Amino acid sequence: MDHENAYEELPPAVRAAYLERIGVPDPGAPSAAGLARLQEAHLRAVPFENLSVHLGEPIVLDPAALVAKVVDRRRGGFCYELNGAFAELLRSLGYRVSLLAARVFGGEQPGPPFDHLALRVDLDEPWLADVGFGRFTRLPVRLDGRAEQSDPHGTVLLRPYGDDGDLDVLLDGVPQYRIGRRPYPLADFVPTCWWHATSPKSPFARGTTCSMLTADGGRATLNGTRLVRTAPDGTRTEEELTEAAALSAYREHFGIVLDRLPVAASAGTSGSPTGPA
Repeated sequence: MDHENAYEELPPAVRAAYLERIGVPDPGAPSAAGLARLQEAHLRAVPFENLSVHLGEPIVLDPAALVAKVVDRRRGGFCYELNGAFAELLRSLGYRVSLLAARVFGGEQPGPPFDHLALRVDLDEPWLADVGFGRFTRLPVRLDGRAEQSDPHGTVLLRPYGDDGDLDVLLDGVPQYRIGRRPYPLADFVPTCWWHATSPKSPFARGTTCSMLTADGGRATLNGTRLVRTAPDGTRTEEELTEAAALSAYREHFGIVLDRLPVAASAGTSGSPTGPA
C-alpha cells in the first residue's frame, strides 16, 4: 500500500490557514530549503505538549482532527499529533512524505516499537523531518548521510544498527531514537498513542509539559507550574508560578488559552514527562 498517498489532500483554505498558523505565507515548490523553512517555522509556532492527556481530551489520530487541533484550536500535541499534522501540510504542498516508526532511548536502551512517529520526506534525496520530539534538531537531517551533520541545536549523527536498515539518531553523541526504514499508515500508531495517553506507566502521565522554540532560538517550557526559559547559549532560568500565572504563561509563551489548569494524574509531579521536551 502507498501510505504516503493514503489521505485526502487538505482543502486550499485549510492549507492556507495552516501556513498562516506557522507564519509561512508562500513556501514555494518542494525543495530542501523549503522543507527546512517549514520545519523551523512549525517549531517556533506550534508547541510540543501533552495537555490533552490531563484535560480529559480524546487524542484522535485522524488527519483532519490533527490539523484542526493545530490550526483551529491553536494547540500543539505530542509526536503522533504534531508529525501527523505536519505530514498533511507537506503532502498538500507537493512533498512526498512517509511515516516512520521509532523507538525512543531511555538511557542506553531504546523503548518499544511505535514509541515515536517521525517523517521521511523524499526530494532529490531522503530527509528526516521531525516537529514532534521536543528539543531536537531545528532543521531536517539527511537520512542517507552517515557523516556528522551540523544543526543549530548540535551535531547529528545517523548510525546504522542491525541488518534491517535501522538507524540510531544521535544529537551531540547522545542517542535520541532508533528509527526504522519501513513506512506505516497513521492507523498503525494508534495502539501506542492510546497507551501513552492512558497508561499510568506512560511518561506522559507523570506530568504536564508544554515546550516551544522561541524567536531568538532559545526555548520556553512549562512543566506543571514551573516555567523554564532557556537562552540560545544554554543559560536557564526557572520560576515557580501560581495557578493563575501558569494560565497566563500558557497564553503568553505558547498561545494556548485554557479555562483551567491541566493537572497531572499522578499528583505532585511537576518535572518534564519526557526528556526531549
